[in-house]
Amino acid sequence: MSTIEVNGRTVQADAGEMLLAVLRREGISVPTLCHMEGMLPTGACRLCVVEAEGVPGLVPSCAFPVRDGLKVQTHSPRAVQARKTIVELLLANHPDDCLYCARNGDCDLQDMAGELGVRQRRYSGGHWDPKVDLSSPAIVRDPAKCILCGRCVRVCEEVQSVAAIDFVGRGTGARVSPAFHAGLNVSNCVDCGQCIKVCPTGALTEQSRFKAIFDAIHNPAKVVVVQHAPAVSVTIGEQFGLKAGTDVAGVLNATLRRLGFDQVFDTSFSADLTVMEEGSELLARVANGGTLPMFTSCCPAWVDFLEQEYPDMLGHLSSCKSPQQMLGAVVKGWWARQAGVDPANVFMVAVMPCTAKKYEAQLPNMLTDGDPDVDAVITTRELARIIRMRGLDLATTEPEGPDTPFGERSSAGKLFGASGGVMEAAVRTAHFLATGKELDMPRMQAVRGLDGVKEARIDIGGTSVGVAAVSGLANARRLVEEIRAGRSDVQFVEVMACPGGCINGGGQPIRCGKDAIKARMQALYSIDRDAKLRCAHHNEQVKRLYEAFLGAPLGERSHHLLHTTYGARRAEY
Repeated sequence: MSTIEVNGRTVQADAGEMLLAVLRREGISVPTLCHMEGMLPTGACRLCVVEAEGVPGLVPSCAFPVRDGLKVQTHSPRAVQARKTIVELLLANHPDDCLYCARNGDCDLQDMAGELGVRQRRYSGGHWDPKVDLSSPAIVRDPAKCILCGRCVRVCEEVQSVAAIDFVGRGTGARVSPAFHAGLNVSNCVDCGQCIKVCPTGALTEQSRFKAIFDAIHNPAKVVVVQHAPAVSVTIGEQFGLKAGTDVAGVLNATLRRLGFDQVFDTSFSADLTVMEEGSELLARVANGGTLPMFTSCCPAWVDFLEQEYPDMLGHLSSCKSPQQMLGAVVKGWWARQAGVDPANVFMVAVMPCTAKKYEAQLPNMLTDGDPDVDAVITTRELARIIRMRGLDLATTEPEGPDTPFGERSSAGKLFGASGGVMEAAVRTAHFLATGKELDMPRMQAVRGLDGVKEARIDIGGTSVGVAAVSGLANARRLVEEIRAGRSDVQFVEVMACPGGCINGGGQPIRCGKDAIKARMQALYSIDRDAKLRCAHHNEQVKRLYEAFLGAPLGERSHHLLHTTYGARRAEY
């Protein structure tokens, strides 16, 4: 341990620990725009500079290791003035459209300007007016708002191993861009949205479908149906001041009705449906010598990644559509006719924790008989904005149940929101389908938690099955490479592109720490622990859907509606 002095107070620190980590642990707020927790510091923004006795000049606390006897002033006049000047220089050629920016009120640069008392423009730089990149179906890139902090570049390369964007040019000509200044739509971007999560300004935001949704709601000829994903109900409350992990599913149902949606369904129902199809597919592959290991296909960013990076491994992907697409398919393919509604007049909206779902919904292989399964996707963040626009208050809204028949769900379907949850849900049902008996211990602790790679062995009817749950595409890449090289001890692999799963998806609240993500995950585990219905195969509404319409898992009709095919895709530079 080292003893240091911070602002006249004695503080204990680990020898060699970076000063910024010590300061944050002690509750001392030092601003930064480039630092990313758990990653090597770059010292790029210089906003975290402090004065260290005996050290000439100011030092970046994010990259300055502590030593015994160190004396530091974090908010000396010199340090504060340096930070203020840096912010003023960043604002010198930054757009002044804060009132119109999607990040207004949720912008790190805006907050720092306020905290440091920047209230006038002292420096004026040459304004750059590049075109906004609207080419992606999921992500909007506005280069004029980029401050070159490098966060998006790092998360895309180091966490996701995609590297769709990078620094190009030098000096005042430096930019962050896809290769050859191309649009994101022709890059190898997988639309995971993790770049949006770490961007401190409005340089990266999601594509909005507000107009199409409002037009549909106000069109008397349209029946507007909404579904909300498992991770949304344990997250959206944070946007309205509730404790992280608070489950507001009932309030969310009521709020969506007050927004004008005609039917409110729970995507956890179609997660149960996915379990029935995916579990049956796994057993069929094992019994018939099919391609193993089988990869889950719920995450569109992961599917896109595999299509681009490992097209030779596409045979390992489950042919199941994601729960979002399955619910859209059965709503239009069966529910509409049961309700006496022309499927062409059904407008399906999905509230998702994910930006890649926007990309998924418009894919050609996600059309059923030429009609999209899902017409519009909005993120958790976007729904919060709509709720505020309509003047609604979650705190004063009485909870309500979802609509039938797609409102009943098992807690296994709810677990889809966390990394390892798809695996846990599928194994419960696969075991029952194979043996006719329930798992003795339905909770699979080995695949729970925030670790990027989790593995276990499960006995299913006397057969030992190796399973793995992976989150973060860099982790997925490593596992795929191992399987490609001959690893054969895993038969079932769940992959989620976002670290931790959908609870940390690219469409979730921007500024949240690891504690909030843990709280969301724990909320899902608590829902599962306390639930009476814990397995997809006991969902009565799922059973009735098969009896009345689908027939049987992997049957002709279910295959037509609930399954799809994949193909190789390359960046089109």
